[in-house]
Amino acid sequence: MHKWANAMAALERGGVIAYPTEGVWGLGCDPDDERALAALIALKGRASDKGLILIAGTIEQLGPWLEGLDEASMARLDASWPGPNTWLVPDNGRAKPLLRGSHPTLAVRVSDHPLVQELCGSWGGPLVSTSANRAGEAPAMSADAVRETFGDAIDAIVEGPLGGRDRPSTIRDLMTNRILRA
Repeated sequence: MHKWANAMAALERGGVIAYPTEGVWGLGCDPDDERALAALIALKGRASDKGLILIAGTIEQLGPWLEGLDEASMARLDASWPGPNTWLVPDNGRAKPLLRGSHPTLAVRVSDHPLVQELCGSWGGPLVSTSANRAGEAPAMSADAVRETFGDAIDAIVEGPLGGRDRPSTIRDLMTNRILRA
């Protein structure tokens, strides 16, 4: 049995999973499942207009969401990944409304965390990534903290270490290069 069989089964049935990311624990789901997106947003108590991040293990996994970008934009993304760089890219119509929120852009990142890379590889594409916390609270820093905050509302927890970063990724707009979070 695959080490993440429970997580893969949860994702396939539209569930929400928790997993360690570069700096904090994250919650994720299938970015193409509107019910899963709604469940994740409700679980966090987050406003649906905020949007969510799409995290991948490789730039190729983000391909359908990056279609239509010019060569220079793709080169800029490629040069910054994998790593702690989240980019706001113009939505090409591929993102579900709850993933994008009220924005004309979609937040995307290729993680350098080996566990996230393996998880996305096992899933066969990107996952939603948002900090594992209820809106307004501090993010979970351990699997136990995820369990304490969410109890049985999480469908699967992928055990593993955090990636060693002490702050969230930088968020930058690809078209303007404006930094929204340093």
